[in-house]
Amino acid sequence: MKVNVDNVFKFFLKSSSMIILIVLMIIFFTLLWDSKDAIMHNGLRFFTGTTWDPVRDEYGSLPFLAGTLFTSFTALLMCLPFSFSISILMGEYFRHGYFSSIMNTTIELLAGIPSIVYGFWGLFVFVPFIRELQMKFNILPYGVGIFTASVILCFMIIPYAASIAREVINMVPTDLKEAAYSLGATRLEVVRFIIIPHAMSGIFAGVLLALGRALGETMAVTMVIGNNNVLPDSLFAPSNTMASLIANEFAEAVQSLHLSALVQIGLLLFLVTMIINIIGKMVLKKMSFQGC
Repeated sequence: MKVNVDNVFKFFLKSSSMIILIVLMIIFFTLLWDSKDAIMHNGLRFFTGTTWDPVRDEYGSLPFLAGTLFTSFTALLMCLPFSFSISILMGEYFRHGYFSSIMNTTIELLAGIPSIVYGFWGLFVFVPFIRELQMKFNILPYGVGIFTASVILCFMIIPYAASIAREVINMVPTDLKEAAYSLGATRLEVVRFIIIPHAMSGIFAGVLLALGRALGETMAVTMVIGNNNVLPDSLFAPSNTMASLIANEFAEAVQSLHLSALVQIGLLLFLVTMIINIIGKMVLKKMSFQGC
């Protein structure tokens, strides 16, 4: 009896996709069920409230939502120039050789360092440096805050965006580049008009992956963001994120409503990440269609 390898492979892919979808639905409905008490108690005030006080049973998520988005997108904006430069350098100018090996090893090492190590480095090395700068510019010398957490996150997500962008740039057809060179284009023009447009969708996919990594980061951000449960009023003010709030208070939550509110924060983080990824996939699909 002959076995069709293609059919077996398709069945395996469909089964894997269904399992992932089922797990995703289980996670969503588990969070929804465990947060039902907080949902009924808080209502829409949960999304607009700015007070988080378990003693008075007041739970507002707006400061943590703002802290998560500000920190993640600020880190992403900081990350883009570095990751884009590294991907162009490694994907076009130094594809082989000792320098390429050293840079590849460095990027892999940055991606493999545990987040707690980034947090310790940020707390004992980077926070005092930021505090000194704040004192020179007459800014309240917190040291910790959104800016500090964003810089640490920037270092953490650079390898993800740079690695994917580099691989996509490596896949740009050689024929296209050689045709441009034969027409008299310089290397900079080839990079600008051939490589970047052709690889733009893959570069954006790497940026999307880096953003997802930044949204869910916990330990490193917890150690340097200040853990202040108020709405931030500046880029240098201490704040808090949804993941950090859960890490700080989940073990100490003794009231059922407090625990349910923390699960609701987790549900909100889940939904925010899903919405951002869906929007990113739509943009990526549109970019791929235009590229064709």
